[in-house]
Formats: sequence, C-alpha cells, structure tokens
Amino acid sequence: MARIESICVYCGSAPGSDPAFRAGAQRFGGLLAAAGIRLVYGGGGIGLMGEVAEATAAAGGKVTGIIPDFLMRREVAAEGEIDLIVVDDMHTRKRLMFEKADAFVALPGGIGTLEELVEQLTWAQLGQHRKPVLIANLNGFWDPFVELIGHMRATGFIRPPYPVELLVADAVDDILPRLQAAADALAAEELVGRAEVSQRM
Repeated sequence: MARIESICVYCGSAPGSDPAFRAGAQRFGGLLAAAGIRLVYGGGGIGLMGEVAEATAAAGGKVTGIIPDFLMRREVAAEGEIDLIVVDDMHTRKRLMFEKADAFVALPGGIGTLEELVEQLTWAQLGQHRKPVLIANLNGFWDPFVELIGHMRATGFIRPPYPVELLVADAVDDILPRLQAAADALAAEELVGRAEVSQRM
C-alpha cells in the first residue's frame, strides 16, 4: 500500500457563490486531519483556501502554506497553527507545492486554480510525475472542464500515447479513498515494472 502523507489542494481565494463549496472545503479539511494527512496549499487565509486550512488546523491536522511575498496582503496570509513558507515568486510556490505533495486535489476556484490543475495534468501526461490528480466536483462545478477534456479526446488532441489520468469525485467523502486507490494502483504497476526489468537482466 502506497501511503499518502500529504495532499496539495488548489482552490479559490474567494468562497464562491454556492454554500456547498465552503462546506465542502471545511469537510475536506476535517477529513485530512482525521486521516493524518498534511495539507499543502497556497497559504492564503481567505476564500476556500482559508476554509480548508482553518478546518484542517482546527481538527488537529498539519498544514503547510506556501505564499509569494507579493500576495501576503492580497490573499491575506493565513495565521494560526500552520507552517507558512514565504517565497519570492509564483514559480517557486508551485515547485514547492509539487515537491511537498503526494497527490493533488482541485476544489472549486478561478483562473489560478485552473492553471495549477492543468499544469499538474500536463506534467503527468508528459511523464514528469505519477502522482494522482483529482477534481472535487462539488455541485457539478467542474462539469464544463470534464466535458472539455472529453471533447479534446474526441477530437484527437488527447490520444493514447499521452493520456490524461484525471480522477473525479462528486462527494467530498470519496476524495481520499479514490486517491488512495489510485496511489496503490500506481505502486503496483511500478512493482510489476521493476520485476520485469529484473527478469530481463
């Protein structure tokens, strides 16, 4: 079993218009804490970022926030029981978030959330990592994106040599089980691959 010890969560610095988004972020924070999984996120103290971080910390979980200096005021850097890392720029922020995470979850959010999600999918598609990537499709928020991915497949722009392995969870309680199942499957594939290599030697 491949133990997931930390999850990077991408989400909005706004709460969104649907109360389900805020409730889902809070619920997921509590689940992370209960499972002993560290939250890695963008370091903001407002919007869904603030909700998931506060909920994780309030439930006794571990939180690492990574925020560029220029966003300290705009995103109101989180306070309280979290490990806050202040970096020089967005590139450093994203690199550290990647390095510190075993898996990625996208809650509802805006352009920044979408950009971070797509970057991880691109890196995985190009074989740069094999960490699970999941969207939390709360109240169908990500339905248009899922439809777009399907359209890209149907029109030949996502093709077998370069698959996009995107996990989808409509319910918050399904997120961790699906990530763990994906991590276990990847670990099993790696074991099989190593065994085949050793047999050929």
